[in-house]
Amino acid sequence: MEREEPLGPVLVTGADGFIGRNLTAELRARGQTAFCCTRKTSSQRLRKWATRCQAVIHLAGCCRPKDPQEYWTNNLAFTETLTGLLLERGKPCPVLFASSVQAQSGSAYGGCKLAEEQALCRYAWKSGSPVHIFRLPGVFGKWSRPDYNSVVATFCHRAARGEALQVLEDRMLTLCYIDDVVNRFLEVLQTPPQSPFAEVKPVYQISVAKLAETIASFGQLCEKQIPDLRDELIRKLYSTYQSFLPMQRLCRDLTAHTDARGMFAEFVRTPGCGQISVNRCGPGVRKGGHWHRTKHERFLVTAGSGVIRLRRVGEQEIHRWYVHARYPQVLSIPPGYVHDIRNTGMGDLVFVIWADENYDENTPDTIREAVDMEEIQERS
Repeated sequence: MEREEPLGPVLVTGADGFIGRNLTAELRARGQTAFCCTRKTSSQRLRKWATRCQAVIHLAGCCRPKDPQEYWTNNLAFTETLTGLLLERGKPCPVLFASSVQAQSGSAYGGCKLAEEQALCRYAWKSGSPVHIFRLPGVFGKWSRPDYNSVVATFCHRAARGEALQVLEDRMLTLCYIDDVVNRFLEVLQTPPQSPFAEVKPVYQISVAKLAETIASFGQLCEKQIPDLRDELIRKLYSTYQSFLPMQRLCRDLTAHTDARGMFAEFVRTPGCGQISVNRCGPGVRKGGHWHRTKHERFLVTAGSGVIRLRRVGEQEIHRWYVHARYPQVLSIPPGYVHDIRNTGMGDLVFVIWADENYDENTPDTIREAVDMEEIQERS
């Protein structure tokens, strides 16, 4: 696939809003120039940017005014001013407009969005410029505002603070994720339109009650747990929830089990993909000396050096792997193999263990046995 040519300077209206902040950040991440138009932008600067830009992404507009008449005096009036400035430049300039699925709802907000769409279609006819209109469903993601942008933002904000979620009306929602919106915008802006209307993909369907239940479950997880993230919508909702965590909740203490040999702490637990833990042991210390019926593990040394030994249960041959943090290796520990690890260095040995199942003290699946056959014989 051929790489798309970078856009020239892009004029972004509503650049300080939810979608605008994500869009301008992505443009800059791609090394592209964004002219960020906000309510504070002067008419002179807007005229200058309208002359210099090579594309416009029009996001500006109030969503919840005190007086519905402001939809027309603010939103439509600004769109007409913008298209007028673009016509004055005398050369085509593509425009992408963030409309709403409510454009044909009959509401005051939807009626204004429809009028803005019509104004942009007139601009396209007069200027010969391509116009891309997105009738967006509910957009969610990082940097959204609770009690303003979407119910997802409201639920995430409250759940992250341990507050109860209220479902005033249970209905089906159509949602799309902010990164998908931004990527689709930038893709479509460089594509000749087949029609003025374009769509964001993918979109998701979920009821308000199910949404509340899902987001509330995130807040009920302990510090080691993460939800099942195989579902795309769950993964994106969880990412949004994480973005709403208060600063003081970003760092959490783990329960560390310490003794003379060192330290062990579980790091992450998952519903279906096992757990991750971190181990530390001092010079000369040996840990392990057990095997598992079904559980299998993977070891990764992150600091220091050591030797990992394996012996199949019922056999005598011992296999050794010398591991060092300087030369990263992952060693798999199959079920049915007695194993241990010994620190061979002068400092601490630190290693990470992934296990395919979460530890359950009621069914630990850990059978104590020494790797050395001589030690087994001495004990017997």
